[in-house]
Amino acid sequence: MSERTTRLTIELPVEVKERLDALAETTSSSTSRLATDAIQIFIGLQEWQVKEIQEGLREADAGDFASDEEVAAVFAKWLHAR
Repeated sequence: MSERTTRLTIELPVEVKERLDALAETTSSSTSRLATDAIQIFIGLQEWQVKEIQEGLREADAGDFASDEEVAAVFAKWLHAR
């Protein structure tokens, strides 16, 4: 069974459309497939980032911060890793 789809019309800068067309030709893919893949990746990244920010805000609201010792240990780890 194939995935349900819907149509979306967008306006792109000419340069972006030309680059998309060129990439589609080079990769033997369709511009639609490449655009869909790009949008899916972008949405996934944005969803992840928003989730992480919201979790960080919940932790901050709960007063869940790293201690001075924990911060110093992380800095020491990275400074000595060089």
